[in-house]
Amino acid sequence: MRDQSSPPPDPAHRPRIASLVPAATEIVAALGAEDLLVGISHECDYPASITSLPRLTASPVDSALASGAIDAQVRALHAAGRPVIAVDAEQLEAARPDLILTQDLCDVCAVIDGDVRSLAELLTPPPRLLSLAARTLPGIFADIDAVGAAIGRAEDARALNDSLQARLRALSQGPARARTRVVVVEWLEPLYLAGHWVPEMVIASGGSDVGASPGEHSRARSWQDIEALDPELIVVALCGFGLPRAVAEWEAFRAGGSDEAVAAGRLARPVVAIDGNAFTSRPGPRVVDGAELLHQALAGRQAAGLARLR
Repeated sequence: MRDQSSPPPDPAHRPRIASLVPAATEIVAALGAEDLLVGISHECDYPASITSLPRLTASPVDSALASGAIDAQVRALHAAGRPVIAVDAEQLEAARPDLILTQDLCDVCAVIDGDVRSLAELLTPPPRLLSLAARTLPGIFADIDAVGAAIGRAEDARALNDSLQARLRALSQGPARARTRVVVVEWLEPLYLAGHWVPEMVIASGGSDVGASPGEHSRARSWQDIEALDPELIVVALCGFGLPRAVAEWEAFRAGGSDEAVAAGRLARPVVAIDGNAFTSRPGPRVVDGAELLHQALAGRQAAGLARLR
């Protein structure tokens, strides 16, 4: 977590907040401060009450394409030295933020931290910059505390974290049982298994993530690798995609007839899908909702927000 600013915020001051990442927007809203937002990223979609705010970022990537085509577009942009997500400098200046919330985790999912810093230095006066840096669940809670401190909502942040952590602890109550072996698919073509905080979500839900370890980057794998991992449950939680899109991507992948699709078909394992865009991709409060959904999936229950694919 890095904060480019000098003095701590004046508790009486109502900062104008520009949020360039969905997780930051969701944290601000969860702290009861969405009225302080003056601009958001093009990907911010929760809560619905923020969706009319000015959009400060854009991307040339066509998100309507299939996952393989999106991957090809992203690789082409990287090869050309172009950003996957760019900040609209004019819109940012017009928003006149006192505080910019950004991230330093991923240059595919959000703006590049260094680019934001360069733009912020050109504004008069230059705003404070707070970069979210969570790689794990404790890191998410630390980000919530940092945002709360930066906007004068430290007590609200502590209360939010206490509530989130209590909900996670509640998932482990009840009789002890053997942990289900789980892999979480973050992208289908090419195949990536989710890392960062997702393995901890699986652990909190009562499972054992056999495809990744807490805090490590998401990794490219093959379906032959997955077979060797011998999971008992496959969770499809695609980065940036909601539940209907995840179901459609899985069905298109299975119907595609590629060698990888054939290998996936040989795995006679249960497969469920959840909304990765809402519950696993964003390091914010709703990861706890995601852990609760995973808990339902591991228990074999039907639940809103879960789709059983096999």
